[in-house]
Amino acid sequence: MPRVDDSKYGRGDVLVVGGARSTPGAVLLAGMAALRMGAGRLSLGASESVAVGLAIALPEAGVTGLAETSAGAVRGEGVKALADSVASADALLIGPGLDDGEETAKLLGRLTSLLGEETKVVLDAYALGALAELGASDRLSGRLVLTPKPGEAEMLLEAEVGSAPEEQAEAAVEIARRYGAAVSLQGVVADTDANTWHTSTGHGGLATSGSGDVLAGSVTGLVARGATLAQAACWATHLHAVAGDRLAARVGPTGFLARELLDELPVVLTELTTSTGWSSP
Repeated sequence: MPRVDDSKYGRGDVLVVGGARSTPGAVLLAGMAALRMGAGRLSLGASESVAVGLAIALPEAGVTGLAETSAGAVRGEGVKALADSVASADALLIGPGLDDGEETAKLLGRLTSLLGEETKVVLDAYALGALAELGASDRLSGRLVLTPKPGEAEMLLEAEVGSAPEEQAEAAVEIARRYGAAVSLQGVVADTDANTWHTSTGHGGLATSGSGDVLAGSVTGLVARGATLAQAACWATHLHAVAGDRLAARVGPTGFLARELLDELPVVLTELTTSTGWSSP
């Protein structure tokens, strides 16, 4: 566990980029999840029209406003203001709250060119569609975690994905191999060596707005703290599911909110670290 003399930089520097004008909450949830996983420093990049509101809602984060289209989407060419943050981040999450495929593809390309040598990258939501469009990247391979839903998995593979557990596992493995990534897909985690892990927990109530943002942020926080890509994907997938189970038992099988998962995460993380002995560097 973190030492008393640890600095916030020693516990991981996270940057989350997303948050169109209509969806700033996605960046908020993802950033809070990263902090709940123990990351020490958080920065957010979002549409300039919502940046001040995000800074007030999450005073623990530094927030940079990004150029936006007339519809409020983050512009792909407007990331110069993030150059230093991208280069220094331990983990970069791209995708929560982005809502324009063309601009997201530009954004992904430009952010990839700015990456520091050790920066790990997590892609979610529209950024997964952008990756499918751009294809495998030598710059991203080996430092990438993907958190697709089934429809996004189909985009990444350009093929249908069945709903049976073995079909989901096969899809996760193929995505991992194709893009050089660790992959979390519907409770299945796969890595580039075709290793797979299956969560034994999770509840249907997790299928709620914002839940995927919490998962992606959780992965990012663990990666920033020094977990391997596969370990971060496994742990975040498990912790997200356990948090959902606990809320289902206390609140009800449906009706709990993604934001309520956040308060559960530090508790279940502590339980997991105690039982496994894992600690951050």
